[in-house]
Amino acid sequence: MKKIFSVLCMLSVFPALAQIEISEIFTSNMVLQRDKPIKIWGKGVPGDKLQVNFLNETAKASVRADSTWQIVFKKQQATTKPQTLVVKSSEEKIILTNILVGDVWLLIGQSNMEWPMGVEMHYEEAKREAKNPNLRFFNPTFIGKNIYGTPYDKDQLNSLNNNILFQESKWEESDSSSFKDMSAVGYYFGREIVKAENTTIGLMNLAIGGAPIEAFIDIQALKKNKQFAAKTKGNWLKNDALPVWIRERGMQNVGHSQAVNNHAYKPGFAFKTGVKPILKMPIKGILWYQGESNAQEMARVNEYPELQKLLIKDYRKQWRDKNLPFYWVQLSSIDTTNYDSHYWPEFRDGQRKLLNELEHVGMAVSSDVGNRNDIHPRNKKAVGKRLARWALKNEYGEDIIVSGPLPQKAEYKNGNIIVEFKYTAKGLQTLDEKAVRGFSIDGKTELTGEIKDKKIIVPSAEKPEYIYYNWQAYTIGNLENSEELPVSTFKIEVIEK
Repeated sequence: MKKIFSVLCMLSVFPALAQIEISEIFTSNMVLQRDKPIKIWGKGVPGDKLQVNFLNETAKASVRADSTWQIVFKKQQATTKPQTLVVKSSEEKIILTNILVGDVWLLIGQSNMEWPMGVEMHYEEAKREAKNPNLRFFNPTFIGKNIYGTPYDKDQLNSLNNNILFQESKWEESDSSSFKDMSAVGYYFGREIVKAENTTIGLMNLAIGGAPIEAFIDIQALKKNKQFAAKTKGNWLKNDALPVWIRERGMQNVGHSQAVNNHAYKPGFAFKTGVKPILKMPIKGILWYQGESNAQEMARVNEYPELQKLLIKDYRKQWRDKNLPFYWVQLSSIDTTNYDSHYWPEFRDGQRKLLNELEHVGMAVSSDVGNRNDIHPRNKKAVGKRLARWALKNEYGEDIIVSGPLPQKAEYKNGNIIVEFKYTAKGLQTLDEKAVRGFSIDGKTELTGEIKDKKIIVPSAEKPEYIYYNWQAYTIGNLENSEELPVSTFKIEVIEK
């Protein structure tokens, strides 16, 4: 049975009963994180002596009594020349080739992060320039992928029962064949960084279609949190503290089993089986595109910002990096006719407000590239490039505008509501060169807006309590900055000057 980063990368000439193993996250073609100590680990026969060679450095280790071993090399600068990693015992040798040192980004979330290049709207164009040895992917599949409305079979249940969710994978260089199954958001993000910085980017994709945020949070972090401990009580399939939709899907897949209730959507399970095994591996940062499964009930919408804050703080704690970058995608747009997206304006606004509560974070707005009838917008190029802006500015020092306009304040003066923004660049404009759309004072009735001196002027006979923008599931607003980056959904208080 396969394990996450499983029975480990051994050369075919080795005997079946290997004496040393190296965790499968380490394979040929991989990327190791620069400027941080490099850790290599695996399993072996207790007491066995190992020697590891990498970048003209040699380290030695003994296999512990629990069969584990680990070595740590000093931090390295980025490399352009492929390197070889060799692990030797008295009887065996593992050789991994074509390894580069660069930046490793973890991709997590649900189907819009998982969404592959092969069905992205710019795929044919991207395929022509997909070959890039400085862009590399680690893209494991998971048990339950694309299985909807039907029970899992015996083998799948056995794997889940043994805490196996992700299945074996390997690092691959980007080319017109390998990249088609890679996260499209991740691909475009990585391509922008490689192009701008001429460095190597490694993308590790652990996204799971349909998964709620609870699945990616350590179960211990949930248990210790008074607000969210209830999410860990009893059988998750019957726990009203969790989103209804994910419990329904869980019942369809594993509800028939009396012995197994492990599932990709179970609280803490994606963390336990996917994220926890790689915590020893330094990374550059995290990209997050998730929320659709937590946005269908108001109780879940209201709690989401605190859940995301818990996830971010816990990941930083467990990676021992208090400044670990964390960039997310704001939910896009979709009509309510074919999907229960009634609470998406509130959800998007919660995602926006979280920007002011944490440091080393950023958000890509995607409402302008939504699909009215499909929860999976096909334009991932815009999303990936917008995420890359945050990284290019904050992690690589580029002089670049990171976001579309974000509201700073709204004042009422002389019969007008005056809205000021951050990230206006050289000024505000409309994407279609028509009059400003999308503002209201009740979240429903649209009002006329006018651009003036990087501000928006909205006439109003009386001072309202709030002013809203794009307060629809499928947004109608057309305001952007001179970089053609759209304004976020928002609801802010109007003060009187």
